[in-house]
Amino acid sequence: MTRVYIVVEGQTEESFVNEVLAPALTPRRVYIYPILLGGKGGNTNYARVQKDILRQLKQDPTAYCSTMLDLYGLGKGFPGTRLPPNLSNLEKVTHIEQEVKKDIIAQAPDLCPDIRFIPYLQLHEYEGLLFSDPAAFAQGINQSNLANQFQSIREGFPTPEDIDDSPTTAPSKRVLQLCPFYRKVLNGTQAALAVGIDAMRRECPHFRAWVERLEALGVEQR
Repeated sequence: MTRVYIVVEGQTEESFVNEVLAPALTPRRVYIYPILLGGKGGNTNYARVQKDILRQLKQDPTAYCSTMLDLYGLGKGFPGTRLPPNLSNLEKVTHIEQEVKKDIIAQAPDLCPDIRFIPYLQLHEYEGLLFSDPAAFAQGINQSNLANQFQSIREGFPTPEDIDDSPTTAPSKRVLQLCPFYRKVLNGTQAALAVGIDAMRRECPHFRAWVERLEALGVEQR
């Protein structure tokens, strides 16, 4: 049995971990537990994130620690955010994750974060995952009439994770323009359950790599 504590940005990600991700990992004997950032979520500045990661690594030295934070709107102070030029979206988020891991290793090498810490930033935003199946997304928020419009947004990008991070065109902003009553905590979880993790894994390479890494922890412990 492997335990993984996942520092999450807010209640939507907390619900996603409990209701969508956990059922996919439990058969692998990987048990995951969301930890709201700072105990209440929000404000993803790096000082708060670093503190929670180090606390989790210290409190349970036999468990792993990961994160689920949006790259869009990421708080101040994250290592690696001064990005080299001409990187793809996937290269950008991977670069920041690698720099965060380097920092955690430097802060507490005795806690074995080189093995026990698995950083993950959602590219670009939680709602990007929901565009993995636009029709299911629309149905999940009881707005099946939006399926074609959601599909049109999806077709404008190579993957759902590439839907951009502008303050007006980030995934959640696009959803709100079409569905003003969309509420992330309630509707975001309903939509995720409708879309399903299999579609997310199929369509979102960065998310798929993270889930596969978590799944592998169960194999590694045998």
